Amino acid sequence: MTRSEDQLRLDIVEVGRRLWTRGFVASNDGNISVRLPGDRLLMTPTSVSKGFMSPEMMVITDMDGRLLSGEPGRKASSEILMHLVAYRHRPDVHAVVHAHPPLSTGFAVAGIPLDRAVLAEVVTTLGSIPIAEYGTPSTPELPAAVEPYVKTHDALLLANHGALALGRDLFAAYYKMETIEHFARISLVARLLGREHLLSREEVGRLQELRGTYGIASPAPVCVDDPPAGVDPSCQVVVAPSSPGERLVLDTAFLADVADGQVPVGNGGEIQLTYGQLTTLIEDAVRHLTARTTA
Repeated sequence: MTRSEDQLRLDIVEVGRRLWTRGFVASNDGNISVRLPGDRLLMTPTSVSKGFMSPEMMVITDMDGRLLSGEPGRKASSEILMHLVAYRHRPDVHAVVHAHPPLSTGFAVAGIPLDRAVLAEVVTTLGSIPIAEYGTPSTPELPAAVEPYVKTHDALLLANHGALALGRDLFAAYYKMETIEHFARISLVARLLGREHLLSREEVGRLQELRGTYGIASPAPVCVDDPPAGVDPSCQVVVAPSSPGERLVLDTAFLADVADGQVPVGNGGEIQLTYGQLTTLIEDAVRHLTARTTA
């Protein structure tokens, strides 16, 4: 059943309130849009807090971003071009949500994509969450940066900027934004604890097959076998080590980095270690001392 324009306006207000309540946006951050019949777009206006909107505030544009209707003085979000590039490449997408959820934006600032096979539900529903290169907001640079990724992903991080979620409807896009931040939170906790167990490549393959069983539409399949370098429009790159017969694999790469002394350094040269990292360093030091004593 197609939702009426009046209901979609109310839905945008509700999604904006949820984004603001959860701390995914601050001040006038973020923007939300929905595709309307007749090659039109219903969108949040510029310079408005997403937590304090009313249905009348929304503006309507055409698919070139030209304003068609809205309250006097209202303009479409200055980042409308980023939304338009998603709609142009994805006829299946009917809603776009952009926000600045703190933890996932932190990963974007650190240059760390959320593309590791950690959570089965994320692999099944989103595949991977890459980082688009930095583009100055409100300029053509930003849509150009996200264009390669929206063709194959429903969720992505924006370098030093935030996150973007696409959906078949407005609430589907919003729920994907929730998943992005939830995944970032769990990934951060696991790394602070000093280790990550990854889903094996073989298990990722099984999850890929379940997508069809669950009726989950995906813009592109997951690829884990020697993924291509750079942006590949044919698949979603997921980091998953091969381990036949195993479902979970301890990621030894992170532990090796710790043992090699590659640890986070805070302000003033202060070394900051988690308990897991400290334990690993102590064990490594004991092994070296033992080796010297017996030599």
